[in-house]
Amino acid sequence: TVEYIGRTISQAKYRRIKDYTDSFIEKNTPLFHKRITDGRIRDCHGDLHAAHICFTKGICIYDCIEFNDRFRYCDVASEVAFLAMDLDHYGRADLSQSFVSAYVAQSRDEELLRLFNFYKCYRAYVRGKVESFKLDDPYISEEEKTRILAVARSYFDLAESYV
Repeated sequence: TVEYIGRTISQAKYRRIKDYTDSFIEKNTPLFHKRITDGRIRDCHGDLHAAHICFTKGICIYDCIEFNDRFRYCDVASEVAFLAMDLDHYGRADLSQSFVSAYVAQSRDEELLRLFNFYKCYRAYVRGKVESFKLDDPYISEEEKTRILAVARSYFDLAESYV
C-alpha cells in the first residue's frame, strides 16, 4: 500500500490504520489463539461480499476463491465481517447489523463481536488496496481511473471509520 500513499490513502490515515491493527493484534493474541482452538478457523468462501450473493429460490452464494486454498481458510469472524463491511459500504448499515445479529444468534459466537471492527477494517483496507492496484493498468481509461480512485478512497475511509 505504501506506493499508494498520497494517491488513494493519506499518510495519516495509513498510519492510524496500521497502528490500530498492529496494536489490536498484539493485545488480542490470546483471543486469536482461542479462536483457532475453538475451531473458528475454517474453509470459508474467501471473498464473501454482496456481489457474490444471489436471491433466487433461496440464497445462492457463489464465486468462492478456488485458485488458492490459503485465501479461503480464515476465521469465520473475518468472513462475516467482509459481508457486513460491504453492506456498510453500500450505505446499508441496517442490513449489516441485521446480518451480524442473525449470524451471532445462530452460531452463538458472541466472541466474534470483539474482533468485528478489526476484521471490518482489514477487509475494507484490502478492498481499497485492490482498487488501488487497478490504477496501474494502462488499459483503463482516465475516466474509469477517476471512478476507481474515488472507490479506493471510500474503502480506505471506511477502514479508518472502524478504528
